[in-house]
Amino acid sequence: MNQPIDHLERACWLAMSQIPGIGPVRAVALYQHFGNLSEAWRAPERELATVLDSRTLQQVLAGRASVDPEALLESTTRLGITVITQVDAEYPRLLAQISGAPPVLYVRGKLLPEDDTAVAFVGTRRSTAYGRHVVAKLAGDLAAAGVTVVSGLALGIDGAAHQGALERGGRTVAVLAGGVDVIYPSEHRSLAERITASGALISDYPPGTKPDAPHFPARNRLISGLSLATVVVEAPRRSGALITVNFAADQGRDVFVVPSNVDSAAGEGSNRLLRDGARAVTCAADILEDLGLAAREESEPDSPVEHLSDDERRILAVIGSEPRHMDEIVVTAGLSISQGAAIMTMLELRDLVRNVGSQHYVATRGGGRASR
Repeated sequence: MNQPIDHLERACWLAMSQIPGIGPVRAVALYQHFGNLSEAWRAPERELATVLDSRTLQQVLAGRASVDPEALLESTTRLGITVITQVDAEYPRLLAQISGAPPVLYVRGKLLPEDDTAVAFVGTRRSTAYGRHVVAKLAGDLAAAGVTVVSGLALGIDGAAHQGALERGGRTVAVLAGGVDVIYPSEHRSLAERITASGALISDYPPGTKPDAPHFPARNRLISGLSLATVVVEAPRRSGALITVNFAADQGRDVFVVPSNVDSAAGEGSNRLLRDGARAVTCAADILEDLGLAAREESEPDSPVEHLSDDERRILAVIGSEPRHMDEIVVTAGLSISQGAAIMTMLELRDLVRNVGSQHYVATRGGGRASR
């Protein structure tokens, strides 16, 4: 349906989408019947009745009597919000492929064609230091490889994913459960502004809409719909992240899971997904290769320690071929125990260090080379 549309047509898509009863199915039905929604907005009642049931027809008639579409579009634009309709070329290609795609998206920032190469990250708000470290690393590496990182701006895993992408100079998109002018949680207002400057905030809810609880599952459906794959990092047994996984499966999108500590309640749902056959990932190269975005030999650096953080390098510099207890390693590296534990777990997953028993670690051959 992608084609150039004029100001009035965009305004009518916006106005029609805000009428109760006009969802994705009816909006498309009106478009297909009339050829555009500006014609549908002006159509006689008897003609609308051939497309709409009586209740929805009355809602449309009431909406037309009380709303000026062009004034509505102008007031939305004054808020710094762009309205993208399902017939716009800018409408995300992956999202357009799912059933019931939103007829209208509200955007702060800018969507680009390269955002069609996107990966979503989901997980618990009550994340551990390990979870935040892992997701920031994965999201940052994917962003550096040209992949847009999609998440939901929530505390915990979502926020760490967005920050990881931004720190590597990449693009990230946040999908909100309310209006894009209503930032939730408030702690992420500064993060939202950074995302707007180098990516986009997206919602299918009109400006001013509060992020009520029923909106979050619908938000999760858009997160997976915008993405080639969804990566789960720390999902408890009962988690909204698992709802996103179900949406991704229904949409025919890939699902990846980062292994969690078996003693951590924060990762109980994640590890259950792995038990049930989900694909485990420990580095961005796993995701890039499985999605066909880059061959492993092209996406992995020659050195296994390229792009490590300063803290990771400090820990590797302390570890040698003789076993040392984790607490000793972390203190010598000048880090807190919680920071060090998270980093040690990630290094072990990447096969740079090995636990030889009782939390005593040695460097692998790759890790040993890294420390020199």
